Amino acid sequence: MIAHLRGRIFEKHPNRLILDVNGVGYDVFVPLSTFYGLGEPGSETALRIHTHVREDALVLYGFATLLEQELFERLIGVSGIGPKVALAVLSGIEPLELIRAIERGDLARLTAIPGVGKKTSERIVLELKDRFPAILPVRAAASGDAGQPSARRSDVLSALINLGYHRPLAEKAVDAAITATPDGDFERTLKQALRELAR
Repeated sequence: MIAHLRGRIFEKHPNRLILDVNGVGYDVFVPLSTFYGLGEPGSETALRIHTHVREDALVLYGFATLLEQELFERLIGVSGIGPKVALAVLSGIEPLELIRAIERGDLARLTAIPGVGKKTSERIVLELKDRFPAILPVRAAASGDAGQPSARRSDVLSALINLGYHRPLAEKAVDAAITATPDGDFERTLKQALRELAR
């Protein structure tokens, strides 16, 4: 299974790119959230990869962050949702907003995503609603804790550890993120920490 690719962007289209890794071109499908963070053709990039094996094909899905990949893998675990719909979901809503919408049972926000109907939204909420508390303390994002760096540091560190990062690595990333975004809330700090970890 391919889990990670680093190479040069050979060709780039919304939701899809060809990554040249030592002369071999890999066709990788990506959500728009990843696509917008990519450089231009010819630039180097690294992606986390989910390898999807079907009877007639082997398809690669690429993600800029562990959070995007984890959400994708949880979405395709929902009955009736395949990789294309999961990619559409991640392309139509920011990862943290998606988690909040699922936790609140906000069907209106989910059905506003192109390609996602009411039944699909209901299944997503039903099957994933209770599976996110261990991933992210989203309450911190809503409370706006910019004035409490120690509480913010603790919440972001907890989120990264729950995502599977080792504590020493997570602590360095959080400290760098807080330095880079001193007035940031939980959400901005977490995004910056994930960027630090992706370097």
